[in-house]
Amino acid sequence: MDALVEEATRRSSVVWVALDDGPLRAVWHVWHDGCAYVVTGGLEQELPGAGTASRAHVVVRSRERRSGVVVAWVGDVEPVAPGSEEWDAVVPVLHAARLNAPDGEDQPRRWARESTVLRLRPTARSGSGG
Repeated sequence: MDALVEEATRRSSVVWVALDDGPLRAVWHVWHDGCAYVVTGGLEQELPGAGTASRAHVVVRSRERRSGVVVAWVGDVEPVAPGSEEWDAVVPVLHAARLNAPDGEDQPRRWARESTVLRLRPTARSGSGG
């Protein structure tokens, strides 16, 4: 794992993501166990291509310098199945990080019904800024 990718992505609450050749979108995420996780669909943020994408292009910007890119990376995209071990490990982390949940403690059940949790596993750095 690239230390800069991990550190920058872990410290950022929002990253810019394009799935396959889709548009770049700002999304909230959590960093957990070496991967970025996002929730998309339903009442949550939209990320075009979430149902079919295999690659993610991720840009992490500097919090201090709004326009500065800290690092950019590419990674594999995989949905996390509701009820799986991975779901049980990461959804509580996502749930705790999600601000202003419209349905409070029922949020993880709603995600299982109508949203997709995606794991973005970094595979390579694609560039960085200064």
